Amino acid sequence: GLHPFGQSALTARRLVEAGVRFVTIGSGGWDTHGGNFRALRGNLLPQLDGVLAALVADLDGRGLLDRTVVYCAGEFGRTPRVNGTAGRDHWARSMAVFLAGGGLARGYAHGSTDPQGMEPRADACSPDDVSATIFQLLGVAPGHEVATASGRPVAVFREGKILTRLLA
Repeated sequence: GLHPFGQSALTARRLVEAGVRFVTIGSGGWDTHGGNFRALRGNLLPQLDGVLAALVADLDGRGLLDRTVVYCAGEFGRTPRVNGTAGRDHWARSMAVFLAGGGLARGYAHGSTDPQGMEPRADACSPDDVSATIFQLLGVAPGHEVATASGRPVAVFREGKILTRLLA
């Protein structure tokens, strides 16, 4: 798309193609405490769907998807219930993440919530688990430590477990 998010994804693909090892892009406007459905339907979801689908297809068509992890998420979920201003507020109990490429199983959906979307129902996992899985794909072992500037060792991840069913 000819909008900042679409152009950022195109730039990200070009950077990956050129050998850059880590690229991040962002898309704002998702804090929909009011007018949630108008914002999602009118702009946010069509743009995200189009950009994400085009990025994954482009990487795949160029033979880059198998060595590139695509990760799309917010920092928390949204309330299953709509508030008084037709919005949805912050919700930490359940959320969705999109992962593709880089050694992940294609077409796999992991976990589910209860019918109301309030709580995990099956195969619950945490952001730490998703991080541990991504680190595994990047070749970083669970016990790997890095040193701070003062030389203090810090574990890359401590709490997460690798979600082996996500791996190809």
